[in-house]
Amino acid sequence: MSAIVNQKVDFTEGKITPKLIKFAIPIMLTGLLQMLYNASDMIVVGNFAENGTNAVGGIGACTSLITMIIGLFLGLSVGAGVVTAKNIGARRFDNVKDIITTSLLLAVVCGIFVAIFGFIFCKPLLVFMGTPDDILVEAVPYMQAYFIGVPFNLSYLFLAAIVRSSGDSKTPLIILGVAGIFNVITNLVMVLVFNMGAIGVSIATVCAQTLSLIIIAIYLARKNDYLKLSFKNLKVNKNILTSIITIGLPAGLQTTIFAISNVLIQSTINSYGPEAVSGNAAAANLEGFTYTTMNAFYQATLTFVGQHMGARKYDRIPKITLSAVILVVVIGSIMGNTIYLLGDTLLSIYEPESVIVREWGLKRLSIVSTFHCLCGVFEVGSAVLRGMGKSFLSMIISLIGSVLLRIVWIFTICALIPNNIVILYISYPVSWTITVISMYAFVFVMYKKLIRQKEKDLQEKLA
Repeated sequence: MSAIVNQKVDFTEGKITPKLIKFAIPIMLTGLLQMLYNASDMIVVGNFAENGTNAVGGIGACTSLITMIIGLFLGLSVGAGVVTAKNIGARRFDNVKDIITTSLLLAVVCGIFVAIFGFIFCKPLLVFMGTPDDILVEAVPYMQAYFIGVPFNLSYLFLAAIVRSSGDSKTPLIILGVAGIFNVITNLVMVLVFNMGAIGVSIATVCAQTLSLIIIAIYLARKNDYLKLSFKNLKVNKNILTSIITIGLPAGLQTTIFAISNVLIQSTINSYGPEAVSGNAAAANLEGFTYTTMNAFYQATLTFVGQHMGARKYDRIPKITLSAVILVVVIGSIMGNTIYLLGDTLLSIYEPESVIVREWGLKRLSIVSTFHCLCGVFEVGSAVLRGMGKSFLSMIISLIGSVLLRIVWIFTICALIPNNIVILYISYPVSWTITVISMYAFVFVMYKKLIRQKEKDLQEKLA
C-alpha cells in the first residue's frame, strides 16, 4: 500500500492543457487496463473454451443489458465525484469525509438492490431481446454471476470517483493494475483448469472487483487527511446525499436511457444470428479501447469544471472545454481509424477460426469506429454541463439527440431498408452529430448565464 502516493492537485491555477493531460493519462491507462481485462474475458473463452463463438456472443449479448440495469446507479458515482470536486474547489474539506461515508453506504444499498433484480430478471430480459438459444446458454449464468458482484463493484466505483476528484488519478490506476492481473490469471484458471466458459470469466471478474474494493478501502482507511475513511463513523449526511442524487441521478438516467437504445440495437443484431452477435461483440470490445481513452478526458473535464465552479473561476471553463475537445478529436480519430484498418487482424484475436464472424465485426468497425471521435466530443460537452451543475439538462439533450433518434431510426430507416446491418450502425454517427450540436449550444448559453450572474454578484457586493 505504501506504493500508492498522494497526488491531490488544485486545478484552478496554472496552465490548463498540461494539467488536463497529466490528470487524464492515469485515468486513460486505468480504463485501457480495464478494457484489456474485459477483452481477456472474450479472448480466453474464444480461444480456449468449448463453443468459444457462443461464449463470446454470450458475453457480448449481456453488455448493453448490464449497462441498462446498473447504469442508473453508476451515474450516482458521477454525482459523488462532482460534489467532491466542488467542495475541494471551495476549500470545504471537512465535508469530504461525510461525502465518502454517504457515498459508500449509498453504493452498498443500491448494489444489493441491483444484484437481486439482475439475478432474477436477467434470463427473461435476454429472452425478450431475442437472444439466440445457443448464446442464451452462456449468457444467463454469466449475467447471474456478474450481478452477485455488483455491490462490490459499485462501492469501488464510488470511492474511486471521490479519489479522482481530489486530483489523484494515479491511485485507481495502481489498484486496477493489481486487480486486473489477478483477473487475467483467474480467467485462465477458470477456463483451462475448471473447463468453465462464460460463467468462469464472470466469476473471475467478481473476484477482481472485490479485490479492488478491499484495496481502495484499506488505502482510504489508512489516510490521515480529509480523504480518510472511518468505518466507526459510517453515516449518511442528508444534504450531501441530496446533492449526490441531484447531480448523479440525471447522469444515471442518461446512461440507462442510452443503454435502452443499445438494447434495442442489440435485439436487432440478434435477429441476424449467432455469428453476427459474436462479430458485433468483438468489434464493440475493440471500440471500447477508443471510447475508454476519450472518456478519460470526460472524467478530467468533469473534475476540472467542478473545481472551477467551486472556486468561481468561470472564465477558465471555455479553455478547459476547447482543450478537451481538441484532444478527443485527435485521439479518437487516430485510434478509431487505426482499429478499422487493422480490423481483420484484431478481430482474429477474438475469433481465430470463423471468417464470417470477423466479416460481421468489420461491418460495425467501418461505421462506428471511424466516426468514434464524435462520441468523445459529445461526452466532453456533457461533462461541462454536469460540472456546471446542469446534469438534468445534459440528460435531456442526450435523450432527445441520441436515444430517441436511434429508436426512431430502428423503426423507420431500418424498416425501410431491411436486412442491412450497416444501416443500423449509421444511426451512431448521425445521433452523435445531432447531440454534439445541441449540447454545445446549451454549454454556450449556460456559460453566458454564469458570467452574467458573477458580474451581478460583484456589482451587488460593491454597491
